[in-house]
Amino acid sequence: MTAVEVLVVVRSGDDRGEFTRWARARQPQLLRAAVLLTGDVGRAEDLVQEALVKVAARWGRLRDTNPDAYARTVLYHDHISWWRRRRHEVVTDVPDVARPEPGSAEQRLVVRRALAHLTPRQRAVIVLRYFEDLTERDTAEVLGVSVGTIKSQTHLALRRLREAAPELAELLYEESR
Repeated sequence: MTAVEVLVVVRSGDDRGEFTRWARARQPQLLRAAVLLTGDVGRAEDLVQEALVKVAARWGRLRDTNPDAYARTVLYHDHISWWRRRRHEVVTDVPDVARPEPGSAEQRLVVRRALAHLTPRQRAVIVLRYFEDLTERDTAEVLGVSVGTIKSQTHLALRRLREAAPELAELLYEESR
């Protein structure tokens, strides 16, 4: 479904314009999070479109509250639901490479490969906490779990990332403080 088709879901003209502005402003951030979450650009684009359709269908109620939080929640829940339906393990090889330069394209690739070693829930926690910069409480709310679950999943995910990508260990140590 294209962005134009998403707009058809929003009923009135004023709401449509307001939704369009909101969707255009949020789509890049949602897509970035979805790519990190899924590791697949095509699947990420699908997830974002699904989330935008669901926000559009409820725009009348969401526009005065927090449509960003709702969109994020839909994105993460839909991804976990998709993963549960398919339940397959993705095995990836992480080549031995020298420690990449911080912020480099090489580092971004290493991070993506390392994220592929996490479970969908662990990946969701890491993306929400460290890429979306949400608090533990906000992350728990988006995923519908307790703060304790977020803490334990963060700890396990960071340990798994350190094992999967030792060249990022220093960065991960700094992030987990």
